[in-house]
Amino acid sequence: MSINLLSFLTAVFIGGVGGYVGSLMVTKRMALAGDVLSHVALPGVGLAVIYGINISLGALASLVLGVFLVWVLELRTGLPAETLVGIVFILSLAIGFLITPETEILEALFGNISEVYISDAIAAIVVSVLIFLLIRKIYPKMMLAYVSEDLALVNNVKIQKYNLIYFLAIAAIIAFGIKVAGSLLMSALIIIPAAASRNISRSMLEYSYLAMFIGVASAATGVLLAEVIGWPVGPIVILVNAVIFGFTLFFKR
Repeated sequence: MSINLLSFLTAVFIGGVGGYVGSLMVTKRMALAGDVLSHVALPGVGLAVIYGINISLGALASLVLGVFLVWVLELRTGLPAETLVGIVFILSLAIGFLITPETEILEALFGNISEVYISDAIAAIVVSVLIFLLIRKIYPKMMLAYVSEDLALVNNVKIQKYNLIYFLAIAAIIAFGIKVAGSLLMSALIIIPAAASRNISRSMLEYSYLAMFIGVASAATGVLLAEVIGWPVGPIVILVNAVIFGFTLFFKR
């Protein structure tokens, strides 16, 4: 397996923005929902493979549909988003396994970064930058809603609207990072850097940006190690993340 510069840049940008967005997810205790959400991409990946479409676009369509479904059901039923994501996850996983060709299932689950083309890399970089700017703008409002929903409402923060924007941002990260780690492992690129950063950060600002740095460092290191030893990139990147997380435990504040 040969990793080119395009693949490396894709992994680094996705890893960085994933860590940054993950810092908000871990703070809001939504890590499980994020983990489950990544699997919602599987039906879209399966359809993309069948019809010869870019798998990131297929994954994005499936994820956006899943996010809107969860959002509407949350408004209609009042059930927690985590519960509804779990329901949609089970349905998506079943459909995904039924329609994804058996020969392509491993790539769908674990990714294949060696097949990143220039269009994939450009899309991943642009989307990463846009999501970073978007989340940085709404970060204070999301944190205010986390601390006190009543206070957020008094300050005219539309909680449901920002939750939808946030979930769509996660969906985009997962979709354009699907070739890096696949639908099975992609959520770890969002959750683990944030968890590691939380162990050693002294402020919220430091926490969010350190999570981004850890995401970049782990993605870059994982890609380079995978190139040297010839193993799949996705699992190696996750293992590097796990090692960094374990190391931060010794410096936990």
